[in-house]
Amino acid sequence: MWERIAAGWRWLRREVAAVGRTVRFALRASGPERDAMVQALKMAGAAIAAWALAGWWLKAPLALMAPWTALALVDATVYRSLRSGLQQICVIVIGAVWASLAMALANGSTLGAMMIALPVLALVGTYRRFGAQGVYGATTALFVITYGAYSLSEVGHRMLETCIGAVIGITVNAFVFPPVHLRNVREQLQRLPRDSADLLRHMSAELREDWGTAEAEEWRDRARRLQPILRELADARQWTDESLRLNPAWNLRRTGPHPPPESEDARWHGIAEHLSVITRTLATSVDEESHFARPTPAFLDRYAELAERTAEACAAEADLFDEAGDTPSVRERQHRAARDAWQLYDDLADAYGEHTGPSAAAMGELLVETRRILSALPLPEGSGPQERKRGLRRGRRPDPPVNGVAEAGG
Repeated sequence: MWERIAAGWRWLRREVAAVGRTVRFALRASGPERDAMVQALKMAGAAIAAWALAGWWLKAPLALMAPWTALALVDATVYRSLRSGLQQICVIVIGAVWASLAMALANGSTLGAMMIALPVLALVGTYRRFGAQGVYGATTALFVITYGAYSLSEVGHRMLETCIGAVIGITVNAFVFPPVHLRNVREQLQRLPRDSADLLRHMSAELREDWGTAEAEEWRDRARRLQPILRELADARQWTDESLRLNPAWNLRRTGPHPPPESEDARWHGIAEHLSVITRTLATSVDEESHFARPTPAFLDRYAELAERTAEACAAEADLFDEAGDTPSVRERQHRAARDAWQLYDDLADAYGEHTGPSAAAMGELLVETRRILSALPLPEGSGPQERKRGLRRGRRPDPPVNGVAEAGG
């Protein structure tokens, strides 16, 4: 029992520490934590304003409907608030009218009206056009039935209270620090080159040592972890596009620079795919049942150096995606690393023609995919890779041939 108490105490301390960190982040700098805090305060403010108007000033008989609706409509984007507002008004109208009819059919019996109204409204709420707002039809019916107000004038009051809450919720979300999701795309684009650089550095260090199946499988696993980042990047791009729709903040004032163009998403999607092929090739080369053979130690030593320089170029790109890090010195560091990587690649490609046999197949595949990664990394104008072809011309083609080996040679 004491162990469970101790474990629970440790969990509570971790949760309190996490909450404290979140509060500090929200107060110190802009970020997801501050965005969440602002949205929460807007929800509370909209609900208070709706109650003040409907309950305190207009003396509405069921003023609860106004703050309840306002609270629900301070959503993550202005477009979503407008869409949810229309959906919720439609659902609440259906719920209020059907609940009033059920009360009339049940002669004012609360239980009878619930048995008539709730099954139908629960099914109506599953209609996909209503989205997440569908549940409000049944809850509105519960308010109407338990309150016992089902005359035509009282149903009209429910509509008025709902409209008041919807207008206040949408207005607050649209004109009080309107949410614009520009930061998430840049953050996800930073993660891709940063994690790619970590993978390449890890490979570079272990390729110089005695590595085997376990190390190669770890590289493959790290390359596979890039795929969830790509999916999160696509989601962030969708949120960004939606947050700019019908958003007065983007027209009235600039809230920040645009995120990088979508071409960056496609570029890093390709680099992630090439890294997956490289790690798969290395893992296959140590598989006894594969037609690939392990590259020679001399090739692996030089390829490790190439991976290290490519990692430096990727790490510099991660800094470039940070607005504060996009400086001439960082760009020069990225260009220098990319130029050095191309030089190392050219040397390896020149020497590739001297290799034959099954090991040459793995080497050719590694060179092909690495060239594709380097081709995706930016270089200054006029400093492209040297187009050398001596590598394959000096030696005979490997046996068996590899698709795309000619590309590896330049």
